[in-house]
Amino acid sequence: MARQAENTGRHWYVIHTYSGYEDAVAEALKQRIDSLNMHDYIFDVVVPKETQIVIKKGEPVTEKKRIFPGYVLVDMTVTDESWYVVRNTPNVTGFVGSGNIPVPVSPEEFNIVKRQMGTEEAKFKIDFSVGDHVIILDGPFVNYDGVVNKVDEEKGKVKVLISIFGRETPIELDFTQVKKK
Repeated sequence: MARQAENTGRHWYVIHTYSGYEDAVAEALKQRIDSLNMHDYIFDVVVPKETQIVIKKGEPVTEKKRIFPGYVLVDMTVTDESWYVVRNTPNVTGFVGSGNIPVPVSPEEFNIVKRQMGTEEAKFKIDFSVGDHVIILDGPFVNYDGVVNKVDEEKGKVKVLISIFGRETPIELDFTQVKKK
């Protein structure tokens, strides 16, 4: 059965799931908490996700992406019963820890995850690399060919070198303004 360091009390723990089943595990675990009346031991279940902007069919689309595929966070007090409920939820492969002993997430680690999840400003998912040949879709240089010189994921910008009057000229564009050739 589960063991836990003495007097550790309520903490966030990480459970490992089959990849792609994180949301299903979170939903199943919430239902099990209700049906097995475990509210006094298991308090919250979170699938860490962040908002990203990706390009689909040439259009920017906002999506929630899992930060840690295959992992779910559980706020709980570990007892033999609560450990059993979590461990025996379908598609849960185990707790992250040593053997059968779940190791709590440190408050510092959890704050980092919370910060990453809490950023409401969407992050750009740019699949451009320096050296990629691109075509400009928008702006004064529409239909110009260029080569990516710099990628700034934080701002969602790419610097593209285009040839104007026989000279290489760098221009900064939104990543939505270019596509790979």
